[in-house]
Amino acid sequence: MRPIVDVAREKLGIGAAQLSPYGHYKAKVSLDYVKSLASRPDGKLILVSAITPTPAGEGKTTTTVGLGDALNHIGKKAAICLREPSMGPCFGMKGGAAGGGYAQVVPMEDINLHFTGDFHAIGAANNLLAALIDNHIYWGNALGLDQRRITWRRALDMNDRALRQIVNSLGGVANGFPREDGFDIVVASEVMAIFCLAENLDDLQRRLGNIIVGQTRDRKPVRAGELQAAGAMTALLKDALAPNLVQTLEGNPAFIHGGPFANIAHGCNSVIATKTALKLADYVVTEAGFGADLGAEKFLDIKCRKAGLRPACVVLVATVRALKMHGGVAKDALKTENVEAVRRGFSNLERHIENVQSFGLPVVVSINRFSADTDAEVALVKELCARHGVQAVLADHWARGGEGAADLARAVVETADSGKADLKLLYPDEMPLWDKVRTIAQKLYRASDITADKSVRDRFAELQEKGFGHFPVCIAKTQYSFSTDANQKGAPSGHVIPVRELRLSAGAEFVVAICGEILTMPGLPRVPAANHIEVTRDGKIAGLF
Repeated sequence: MRPIVDVAREKLGIGAAQLSPYGHYKAKVSLDYVKSLASRPDGKLILVSAITPTPAGEGKTTTTVGLGDALNHIGKKAAICLREPSMGPCFGMKGGAAGGGYAQVVPMEDINLHFTGDFHAIGAANNLLAALIDNHIYWGNALGLDQRRITWRRALDMNDRALRQIVNSLGGVANGFPREDGFDIVVASEVMAIFCLAENLDDLQRRLGNIIVGQTRDRKPVRAGELQAAGAMTALLKDALAPNLVQTLEGNPAFIHGGPFANIAHGCNSVIATKTALKLADYVVTEAGFGADLGAEKFLDIKCRKAGLRPACVVLVATVRALKMHGGVAKDALKTENVEAVRRGFSNLERHIENVQSFGLPVVVSINRFSADTDAEVALVKELCARHGVQAVLADHWARGGEGAADLARAVVETADSGKADLKLLYPDEMPLWDKVRTIAQKLYRASDITADKSVRDRFAELQEKGFGHFPVCIAKTQYSFSTDANQKGAPSGHVIPVRELRLSAGAEFVVAICGEILTMPGLPRVPAANHIEVTRDGKIAGLF
């Protein structure tokens, strides 16, 4: 690793005075400096998304890092923008999330653990508001909050199923009034969404004040601003809001800032980091979480809608292994050549291509290379993509770094510079909330319709009537299928999407539609990744991958 002050100066022209270093290899970029960049022209924005995830692996973050390195390798001035990993999956399902092989961001251990403290600040701000709610009730409840209708939950950046539903304030009069409560993981907190969508500190404080924490007995909403919470919450987040700068293994700049999940939130890094990078680089490669039906849709319909961003190109990441799994091959048989399974599984990639093209954006497919891929399998993917007017490029950045993705970089530059991108959002602001959810379900998931019980339909009507109908919608559903059944691989059609719950994020300014069985506080698996993480005798962290 090189000193981050050198990377900032040589690659982006940022002086040392504009940085707040966190040790030698990571730093925050001053918000005053970010503000001073406003008059500069923007570079071109490249969005990296993927096919529907499988246990075979796709490598979206690895491709984002590799493409950023490859653009610099071919002589372009490029930066990448990623989300910060949550410690939940780091110790739970999969270990770290900083890329892989020779396409990684570093210092990997810091990024995956406490980093610059942003997630701690977001959790603290979330829980400060929770504490102020119960304190307000304890001291007389002047706002008349109905304890049965408090919607604000506590947050923790760790998978812990035992905290999904709790009862708080037990132990007697001195501890307050007992009520049902619960925890979400920090990346699902509305504070995280606000943090990633806020344009500046003033916008951050305004949005925090607009958070609706619950209702009175006559159903009047109560906001964080009425609890006089927004100022203190902003104070906790003031330093965190400055974007973080680190580097790739090849010494290229990487902004890593904010981290909402894409299956239960909007799945994009912060607006501030993305806009800062666009002012400092000619090409900015950013990632949206999970498959394009979730991450890319939310990136476009929420983040781009709110922040005025317009991608020049979308890269869809696929692997031959994952396509074979979508084609019905078991995980332990993926190393055997199976051209027909690739053909069957291509239906998943095909749908993602069609979906992205429906937004008016040109697509390049990156085939993330694995050693067991055969020439016939790769050739078929290229042939099938070509039928949709899409170039598919084999990329070997995991093994060879930026050089291994040079062909991909050249294809992306050609596509981004072509001027073909003409972003068309999926639905207009004025479309009713119910119709927005149905539009996403029918157009992107190819569902026949959506369904909801009477209480949820009444909630749709209530939010529409109270003036929130112009908000975009954020679908929370499984990332493993176009349907709400995680076992339906490939490209299912004609299914029904059940809307189980609506959550209003008045500060983030979107409505979350929870579809199917989705958890905002994950649990740990039978064998957590934490079981294989340790510190060696020489002080190195091992197993955090």
